[in-house]
Amino acid sequence: MSAALQDLDARIVRATQGGLPRVPEPYAALAATLGVSEAQLLERFAAMLADRRVRRIGVVPNHYALGYTANGMSVWDVNDAQVDALGRQVGALAFVSHCYRRPRRPPDWPYNLFAMVHARSRDEVEARLGEIRALLGAALRAHDVLYSTRILKKTGLRLS
Repeated sequence: MSAALQDLDARIVRATQGGLPRVPEPYAALAATLGVSEAQLLERFAAMLADRRVRRIGVVPNHYALGYTANGMSVWDVNDAQVDALGRQVGALAFVSHCYRRPRRPPDWPYNLFAMVHARSRDEVEARLGEIRALLGAALRAHDVLYSTRILKKTGLRLS
C-alpha cells in the first residue's frame, strides 16, 4: 500500500473515531472535510474492513438516554461442550448487547458465558434472565447477575 493511502486511512480513522458527522449524508460530509470524493472514502472504508484494520462501523446508542437504565451483566456456568453454540443463541437475543465466552477462575468464579442484558427495570431484567435460563436448559449449572451502578465512558483505541 502506498504511503499516501496509509496516510489517508489514518486521517479517516482519526476523523471518525469520535463518530460520524450527524448530518443527512455523513459520508459526503466526511469526504469533503478530508478533501476526497465520497466514492474514495467508501473505497478506503471497504479496504480497511476487508483487511480487519477496522472491525466494524456501527451505531453505539446511549441506552440510558433511551430509557434502558436497568442493565445487568449476567454470568452463566454452562457445560463447556455446549457453551459456543449456546452463546451464539444468547447473543442473538434482541435484549443482549454483548455475549462472550470467558475462562473460568475456580474456585471463586465458575462462570464461562457472559451476556449483557438491557431493560427498563430490574424486574424486566429478571424476566429476560428467565428467558436465557430456559434457552440454556440442562447445560446450565449456575448463574448470577451484576447490575450496573454507574455509567462509565466507553471508548475504543484513539489515534492521536
